[in-house]
Amino acid sequence: MPILSISNLGQSYGDFDVFLGLTANIPNDGKVGLVGPNGIGKTTLLRILAGLNLPSAGSVSFSQGTRIGYLRQEAMEAFAERENTLFAEMLTVFAEVRAKEARLNELQEHMSSGHASDALLAEYSETHEAFEHAGGYDYEVRIDQVLQGLGFSKQDWPTPLKVLSGGQKTRALLARLLLEKPDLLILDEPTNHLDVEAIEWLEGVLKIWEGAILIVSHDRYFLDKVVNVIWEMSRTGMETYRGNYSAFVKQRQERWEKREGDFNTIMEKFASELDFIKRNIARDSTRDRAKGRLKRLIREVRVVEQGGLNLLLSKNWGEVLDEVSISETRWGVMDVEQAIKGLRNPNIRPPKLSMNFKTAMRSGNLVLRTSELEIGYPGNRLFTADQPIELFRGECAALIGPNGTGKTTFLRVLTQQLAPLAGDVRFGMSLKIGYFAQAHEKLNPNNTVLEELLDFRNMPIGQARNYLAQYLFRNDDVYKPISLLSGGERGRLALALLALEGANLLLLDEPTNHLDIPAQEVLQEVLESFQGTILMVSHDRYLIDRLATQIWEVRDERLHVFEGPYTAFVAARDQATERAKEQAAKERAVVRRSQGSDKGTKNEARKRLKVIDEAEQKVNQLEAKGTKIEQELQLASMNKELGKIQRLSQEYATNQAALEQAIEAWAKLAEAATEMVA
Repeated sequence: MPILSISNLGQSYGDFDVFLGLTANIPNDGKVGLVGPNGIGKTTLLRILAGLNLPSAGSVSFSQGTRIGYLRQEAMEAFAERENTLFAEMLTVFAEVRAKEARLNELQEHMSSGHASDALLAEYSETHEAFEHAGGYDYEVRIDQVLQGLGFSKQDWPTPLKVLSGGQKTRALLARLLLEKPDLLILDEPTNHLDVEAIEWLEGVLKIWEGAILIVSHDRYFLDKVVNVIWEMSRTGMETYRGNYSAFVKQRQERWEKREGDFNTIMEKFASELDFIKRNIARDSTRDRAKGRLKRLIREVRVVEQGGLNLLLSKNWGEVLDEVSISETRWGVMDVEQAIKGLRNPNIRPPKLSMNFKTAMRSGNLVLRTSELEIGYPGNRLFTADQPIELFRGECAALIGPNGTGKTTFLRVLTQQLAPLAGDVRFGMSLKIGYFAQAHEKLNPNNTVLEELLDFRNMPIGQARNYLAQYLFRNDDVYKPISLLSGGERGRLALALLALEGANLLLLDEPTNHLDIPAQEVLQEVLESFQGTILMVSHDRYLIDRLATQIWEVRDERLHVFEGPYTAFVAARDQATERAKEQAAKERAVVRRSQGSDKGTKNEARKRLKVIDEAEQKVNQLEAKGTKIEQELQLASMNKELGKIQRLSQEYATNQAALEQAIEAWAKLAEAATEMVA
């Protein structure tokens, strides 16, 4: 039985139908990504499934005893009236475990005082077994891993929940949900407020999640890594696709093409039948035959009208007639002809942006070169680029790194809004720069959408409205004040203005922020066909992976250039992590050799070596534990012990996370020791 089933679900407000006819289900271990245009009702659906709203129509059912965890998109009210600190809130998840821990301590005190009766020993044994089975020995480790994985340092742990920012509260709620391990985890934009490192950590957790997951996300790369089913939501139904996001895109295109072909085939058949009937219904020799074909044609047209094209194609006539009420009263040739003309292609694709970035002229081969560059503000250097950085025509560089490291500041230097702290930037010949600012600060909030376009480029009103329609500003939308636009609408307007510039170097600061997935897909297609050069700051790894020819990473206050696409960059980074152990071993050997005759130096070296040895020992212990769990997991799988498989899978994930942290700590200790020797 599925953990969740929805049947003919609908939500309406007055005469407005948010959505109708949603039917789908999630198996116990399903990982589902829910996609659809902004405003289609995805969050409304999640709130219904979480029990916060009631549907207007249809039903929702869960398997018995299902525990649901819901991460809302903005969790400002998630911890209302709670006085806990961040760490104390995480401890509430393990209240029962901690109660068992307290009871064990009490029993130990009784036994140590000489009151070790059989009943006491039996209770201790039973309580200890329950405590161990509930993860009593690793719950604090789990809290540590989850909080650090989601970007909270240990300095954040004593922070009261009420003083956390909205983004921090969302991350705290996500942390608590991950620790609670509900049977069905419902996540609304879980990657909001997370940097790339935290997103990658979350991907690793959700990949091995034991329960079911339903995720709404605009992060296509995240969906690719986590989900195995896509639900595409529309106003009138839900379509299910097997596989991750990339598989969905391919399958959806195939479905669209098939439906387009089926519709055209049926319309051609109807036209041919109608032509035969017109030519033969007045002839004595063929009148009966033409009437018979007219009768059948009327039936087929009525089936398509009332039950849809799929009903006509997928069922035999007996079943069709049982399902669809067909009236042929007073229908003649002219009536059926008008009915055929009134049929509409059921393959309605969602409205999409229609944009095109054309370059006004061709730039020189060399677009950009830096020399001994320092980026930041007086008294606050953000990063340096010691080595010259070059960007050539037709390339796309993706500038990545944690928030606050100077990426947007660098773009402001390139647009001459700021001067570098040191060094210089040289541009190539025949260059026209177009800049897409993350905050869209160039937009005048007092203008309407139409006024903003006309201020930017003078054109007839009709032409301006047609142009804005390409960016989904239709009818009265063009009269909306910019101050009232959503983030996605502001982004679309900024893209509309950028496309008019004819730039051959695009500087893009988070261009997909606030755009729904259909808009992201269009922007990606446009940028892929762009004939100029691109430098973009983005957290959208899917876009980076499709476009970037080199990666510029801001790390440790330096700009590191990787020549190659994002997939190769990630692979190289992972290989570097694997090499950390080997490098740490070499550095330990250097520390040993550094022990000289000076007593103080020798003692310090021994202390450093002892710390490194302890770190190495911890790594070895965790590796051995991981190997043991793998063996136990393999045996449990052979014996089909489901409960044991689930427990061991969680233990393995916890151990792997601890191992990664231990390796990183070991490498840093050895590196620091080597630097001290040098």
